[in-house]
Amino acid sequence: MEALSLTKTDWEERLAAWGQPAYRAAQVLEWIYQRRVRDWREMSNLPAVLRERLETEFPAARLVKIRETGARDTTRKFLFRLADGQLIESVLIPASPALYGEASDRRTICISSQVGCAYGCKFCASGLEGWKRNLTAGEIVDQFLQVEAESGEKINNIVFMGMGEPMANYDNLLRAIGILNAPWGVGVGARHMTVSTSGLVPRIRDLGEQPLQVRLAISFHGATDDVRGRIMPVNKKYPVEELLAACEDYVRLKKQRLTFEFILIRDINDSPEQARLLARQARRVNAKVNLIPYNTVEGLEWDRPDEVQQEAFLKILQQAGIEATLRREKVHDIAAACGQLRLQVEKSVAETPVLI
Repeated sequence: MEALSLTKTDWEERLAAWGQPAYRAAQVLEWIYQRRVRDWREMSNLPAVLRERLETEFPAARLVKIRETGARDTTRKFLFRLADGQLIESVLIPASPALYGEASDRRTICISSQVGCAYGCKFCASGLEGWKRNLTAGEIVDQFLQVEAESGEKINNIVFMGMGEPMANYDNLLRAIGILNAPWGVGVGARHMTVSTSGLVPRIRDLGEQPLQVRLAISFHGATDDVRGRIMPVNKKYPVEELLAACEDYVRLKKQRLTFEFILIRDINDSPEQARLLARQARRVNAKVNLIPYNTVEGLEWDRPDEVQQEAFLKILQQAGIEATLRREKVHDIAAACGQLRLQVEKSVAETPVLI
């Protein structure tokens, strides 16, 4: 395993096996997460022989930024290359002044959990080229570390809503959450982390049994099986009623509110009937609703409703007493949809002629 995938217990056991005293683990972790040093040779309070062994056992394999879009005061998307050459995306999202005030320093990172995706949601660019592999816990953690380093900004919140289905990489996801949450690690509070899922019912139940108070967001996107199944193939395996039952159990166990993410797609799921059904379902599990106008993706046929239709949908929810928000930012210019920047770069590379 790479260094960033190891917990404090893992480090203690590894170093003990190497004949090192117990306190060495705390020293290593301080260098990695508090001082953010990745070169073993710079860890000056470790014995030279230990530094040499660490360098041999854990060669540097950090993410490499190959492209960045957006501006410092707006949403910024980072494209990283992994050690095996695969590409993933991470997004840094500034505070919304409308929600947090002009002076807020709130920053959120949207983290990927897989290279590609196997679930084939019809609105999403992540799965257009299929699933390649799961990310390791260390590759998930490193997105946080690298975006903070690249941006020079403190990140307060984490959402696992980037490329891939987080719940399909469940073990590595939980390990990464533990490292990101731990006081010896990154130290982000569990309630400042949100896991998003397309609706993997067994994993929703598993997460509900976990002691960590991470938040859960459901990619809902359709209030009936007919509509949701057209958008999300996972609905065939876990239909709406089964998903709602799992959400009820999660809320009962966790005593916290869910969020329903609902991408508005013109003439697909933006009707008043869908809004009224969604309001009843959200009330059933005490969920907030986050409406997201569809981001146009090259290669996909759908489009976003006009602003009048977006506002009408929102109004139906609010009049039904549902806490609902509508994301109004226009960020098409940075290839905002998940996986879109990766596909652009891979296509560009594929189309570049090879000179012999």
